Amino acid sequence: MSEKKILKDFDAAAAWAEAQRQQRHSVVLTNGVFDLLHNGHLDSLRRSRAEGDVLIIALNDDESVRRLKGSGRPVLPLDQRLRLVAGLHCVDAVVAFSEDTPARIIEAVAPDVLVKGGHYQIHEIVGHEFVLARGGRVLSLPLLPGRSTSGLIERIQERFVSDSPESQ
Repeated sequence: MSEKKILKDFDAAAAWAEAQRQQRHSVVLTNGVFDLLHNGHLDSLRRSRAEGDVLIIALNDDESVRRLKGSGRPVLPLDQRLRLVAGLHCVDAVVAFSEDTPARIIEAVAPDVLVKGGHYQIHEIVGHEFVLARGGRVLSLPLLPGRSTSGLIERIQERFVSDSPESQ
């Protein structure tokens, strides 16, 4: 079932969004890496979904993640991240993008609501001008404190790598 939520490209994402609007559904879009899913991701996605009728997630592909986060990321490859995110009840569709910013996918989907995590000011959110010009809303939702993939990776390294026989 969740496999059907994975859209193959920008054209499919645009067609999906248009079909939703034809049914009078408001389309919410958020984007990110979503590597090593944790409760901060789930909280953010649930709150994003509550801002409209359907939620589409744009996931950075593996190459764009490496450019943005460094050579050790992502931990999980794109196909696994797509399936994990698509498997969440609050997510209606997911699509990958390869650029360093989601500007092209935002313009293809033309969401009614664009959401990012609270560490961004509205004017810093890529695509905000496009969405606002169309009469949409742009939101920066507060993040759960202490919940981040980078922090999770650091805790794993502290607990398991520093105690391993190879590190001594």
